[in-house]
Amino acid sequence: MTGSPEALTGVTDVDCTGQQALVTGSTSGIGREAALALGRLGADVVVHGRDTAVGEAVVDELTEIGADGTFVPADFESVDEVRSLAETVRTDTDGLDILVNNAGGLFREGRLTDLGVERTFHVNHLSPFLLTAALLDHLRDGARVVTTASAAHRGTALDTARVKSVERYSAFWAYSHSKLANVLFATELAHLLDVSDRPITSNSVHPGAIPGSGFSRFLPGPVPQLVRGLSAVPGVTTVADGAAELLFPAVSPRTADISGRYFADQQPTNPSSEARDADAARRLWEFSAEVLDIDTPLEPPEL
Repeated sequence: MTGSPEALTGVTDVDCTGQQALVTGSTSGIGREAALALGRLGADVVVHGRDTAVGEAVVDELTEIGADGTFVPADFESVDEVRSLAETVRTDTDGLDILVNNAGGLFREGRLTDLGVERTFHVNHLSPFLLTAALLDHLRDGARVVTTASAAHRGTALDTARVKSVERYSAFWAYSHSKLANVLFATELAHLLDVSDRPITSNSVHPGAIPGSGFSRFLPGPVPQLVRGLSAVPGVTTVADGAAELLFPAVSPRTADISGRYFADQQPTNPSSEARDADAARRLWEFSAEVLDIDTPLEPPEL
């Protein structure tokens, strides 16, 4: 497929003028392409990443297409920096209409973060959980939350004990488990928003396996070079294709009333049975709040 993400999603006529969007992990790959697409649709975009120079370059691109953009740096391994990101967004915007939880990584070596959990789980799940929790009351009615997951979630089951150790560390298990957490998080968020009568949607997305996304830099040995070479092969999923997958639940009129679903190929798709386990989703929600030492977000009312 070729074309802009908004064209690939069929949303070129959608007007996002006046809307505020935050796209995490938007200094490269599908996040960058999604941020630029939202800018072309008229949204004001908060760009996030770790590299200030690269982030400011994305802001310059937004300016060139007539969009308003700002860059806010934050390392997702740092609880304090994620909290600072949320506070800056709250200060610099009068509300959010689109939150795309896209930042993430796959790490070759396992180590524990300051929270006492494995780094992949922290970066890919706990940080977007914390960021979303800190912005919940800043989301406007009708806002949409989109979380980048992956088909890699299939084949794993929730194991909150294992994320507290790196003794049996496997980079691919850690990544797959974090992507399962992304699906469970997005689904539980949708459920709690619904029972709280908040008119906000929450969905997760499999953006596809994308050689040009830059994600292969986390892989071992010669694999990054081999993966980058695939980007020139006809028919391989492009960065624009992946960004289009994010745009579909973020702005498409066809998904305005859909919440709690997992999307792939711009279609609601059933995730694994483990990702549809409501008890696991609730346990993950409570575990995440406990590890982060925050009040449980959107605590449902007692019956």
